[in-house]
Amino acid sequence: MTYRKRRSDRDGTFAGSTAGRAIIDIGSNTVRLVVYGGAMRAPTVLLNEKVTARLGRDIATTGRLAEEAVELALRGLARFALLLEDLEVDDVEVVATAAVRDASNGPEFVARLMEMGLNPRVISGEEEAILSAHGVIGAFPDARGLVADLGGGSLELVRVGDGAVSDATSLPLGTLRLVDHHGVNPGDMKKSLEKAIRKGGWDLAGQAPEDNGTLYLVGGTWRAMAVFAMQLARHPLSDPHGFELSPTAARELAETLAMSAQGNLRGAARISSMRAEKLPDAAVLLLAMLARLNPARVVFSSWGLREGLLYDRLPPHTRAQDPLLAGVSAFASQRGAPPTLATRMAAWTLDAAPARTHGDERLRLAATMLALASMQIEPNVRLPQAIEWALQKRWIGIDGKGRAMVAAAIAANGNRLDLPDRVRALASAEALEEAICWGLALRLARRLGARSRRSLQVSRLAVREGVLVLRLADSHAALFGQSTEKDMKLLSGRLGLGWRCEIVSDEALSQED
Repeated sequence: MTYRKRRSDRDGTFAGSTAGRAIIDIGSNTVRLVVYGGAMRAPTVLLNEKVTARLGRDIATTGRLAEEAVELALRGLARFALLLEDLEVDDVEVVATAAVRDASNGPEFVARLMEMGLNPRVISGEEEAILSAHGVIGAFPDARGLVADLGGGSLELVRVGDGAVSDATSLPLGTLRLVDHHGVNPGDMKKSLEKAIRKGGWDLAGQAPEDNGTLYLVGGTWRAMAVFAMQLARHPLSDPHGFELSPTAARELAETLAMSAQGNLRGAARISSMRAEKLPDAAVLLLAMLARLNPARVVFSSWGLREGLLYDRLPPHTRAQDPLLAGVSAFASQRGAPPTLATRMAAWTLDAAPARTHGDERLRLAATMLALASMQIEPNVRLPQAIEWALQKRWIGIDGKGRAMVAAAIAANGNRLDLPDRVRALASAEALEEAICWGLALRLARRLGARSRRSLQVSRLAVREGVLVLRLADSHAALFGQSTEKDMKLLSGRLGLGWRCEIVSDEALSQED
């Protein structure tokens, strides 16, 4: 596409976040535009807009894209093209999936897109499966098992493990095609779908679940299913990404949805009428998949094909970055907490409050960055907003327990030790206590010298023979004020230690390095 340059600086377009890339995903159900910014290892969604065109609704009966659907899609795509021009986003990738590749008039549709200035790539079923798997690997670097991407026209199945993919398959089992497997009851439909899965080369029922690994579910219909499950269980989190179910719980959920009336599901919050319409059939498909794929667990992923396209273009060193730290670092840097500052403070507090048995150092560093960023918020809204960051923002590479520990550290940094019930519901008391100590140690580091680099250079915090010891160079002895004493008492009390402050010469302190 060709864009006019109207401003030399486009940062203001998205309130300070520069738009880096855009992807237009032309699917069988929806045509979607997503504009991404921030760190591409953990990108921020700046704009997400869709048109429910249902391009693939007549493929099974006529083999063609319905004319009404084509016109609706083209109207939306014309809007997308104009938005991208006005927003000055010039790195745009357009992909089309099952409906366009399977339709006899797909080439005509592509030609009309070319006339609009769009240059779509019609991807094969195998390529679609691989891209979805790369999206899952980007979100879950240690992913091992199977990825199942459910779209309107097809179901992609692919193995993942050790950062690689294999056995990519595309089956004609998209939500628009599941009606072809209807029988007298859901049991008949399940048998038909199991047969189709076996025919597609997938039958792992005789293998041990742990050998089969995790079943990662990708696609809007699966996410709607996760939202329903979370609401049913009154889960304290709202983001379906990373939501996990045991095979038994997944089977019970699918059985409930398979027998649900579409009208009842349409009334569910955060579930669109389109998704509600497809959920009962998708639930029967999940039952068939559980039977034939026999996974050890089920995990819902919000990262799929579009994120796979982003991940594919990353250089190896960027792919190797931790997605949680990449995302939190970009977010916190925009809020006055650069990673260099957080790293120095995390190092200063390491001996007194390390990640022990429940967390790890990457989680502690993420908590440190968010806690420091929270201090830039007005005091009257600081803690509630920062706790929402920890619990509800779509971070990648963190589970519910990790979110709760980050929230606990943020709260303790603000001297709030009575944690909300939803935080305590996500992690054990022991894990939360570990994180509270992270936050209290950070509070001491932060308040000792008002976040100055010099204050960390002229002081040391350590545990020696059951005592929490703060060593200060005599040139900065006056930093040990009333607030510092209170923070030392608070941290040492939570650690079950005594405490003392030692004033030493600058030379003696420098020799400890």
